[in-house]
Amino acid sequence: MTNKMIEECYEKAKDVIRQCSTKHGLFASAGKEGYNEIWARDSMISFLGASLVKSTLFKNTFKQSLAILSNNQSKNGQIPNAVDKFSKRKKHVDFASIDSSLWYIIGHYIYRKRYNDSSLFKKYKNSLRGALSWLNHQDVGETGMLTQLPTTDWQDAFPHKYGYTINTQALYYKVLTLTGKIKDAKRLRLMANSDNDKKLWNGKFYVPYRWKNHNKYQEIGDWFDSLGNFLAIVFDLAHRQKAEKILLYVEENKISMPYPVKAIYPPIKKGSKHWQDYFKDCSAKDPYHYLNGGIWTYIGAFYVLCLIKLKEFEKAKNELKKLAVANLNGNFPEWINPITNGNFGKMQAWNAGMFILAYESFKKKRVLI
Repeated sequence: MTNKMIEECYEKAKDVIRQCSTKHGLFASAGKEGYNEIWARDSMISFLGASLVKSTLFKNTFKQSLAILSNNQSKNGQIPNAVDKFSKRKKHVDFASIDSSLWYIIGHYIYRKRYNDSSLFKKYKNSLRGALSWLNHQDVGETGMLTQLPTTDWQDAFPHKYGYTINTQALYYKVLTLTGKIKDAKRLRLMANSDNDKKLWNGKFYVPYRWKNHNKYQEIGDWFDSLGNFLAIVFDLAHRQKAEKILLYVEENKISMPYPVKAIYPPIKKGSKHWQDYFKDCSAKDPYHYLNGGIWTYIGAFYVLCLIKLKEFEKAKNELKKLAVANLNGNFPEWINPITNGNFGKMQAWNAGMFILAYESFKKKRVLI
């Protein structure tokens, strides 16, 4: 693994974004078997990094992605999970997600920052206001934390998380800070970190979800949710001491082996307390398969950002090299089985965009979001 491989992966990442760029916006992946829809989370996550590249094509695709999401916003303000109007399939707009609205707002702020361009911010100010209003109405307990139904974030089939989830709280904390709601952001941080009945911190990492307490019976997940914990670090929901403990847990449990990084750890097995029989009908039914402990390199890039944030530059470089190998070996695969090293899917936009962000952040020795 050499620096040359990192540079090669960087160039190929830009090519993947080019191939995913269309007049409609950014498709989630390229090729004949690619995902030819505009997904809110995929497109916005991709442009966290792709917008660092000086490219008129990338800027226009970012702009069109924001436009298509806004133009298909619900009357209540919710941003679509996916807009599926560009294939031979029946035209369809899918909602049923909580993070799409969060990523949409973050995306607008990234666009304005990257291009020093407030035109979209002004044009879609009512859309942004509507999306934030919709999110605020998801605080069903009036606790300052958002609540959600199962499978309404990026893990849209498995495992089940509901109520207060770390993925959503980390994103919401970022949105609150971006929109100047500092008092609300401080309240959210306090609740997620310290409140006896609501906190997600377990002493080593943030649990994936928590809901009602029934005396000795608690509705709480106990596995490690990689993306949620990394977002908590990158977006400052976690103080440094907690961030250090999270990264220590990753290292001790080899969650970034052989490549960064497994989506959850440990995988959920049939017969465990978190298992549901209908999981047999989804792609994650087997351990280390798909969402059930499979490796997703876009999350691996967030791991690199965490290491950079804590100034662990040598570790960050080593993980960036491993990330380059994983992406190059599988042509930016959707996911990798960590046991067999089998690759599934290819030319995924968010893997490419996030590699660009990790690469550029490592060069600057600071997280560029």
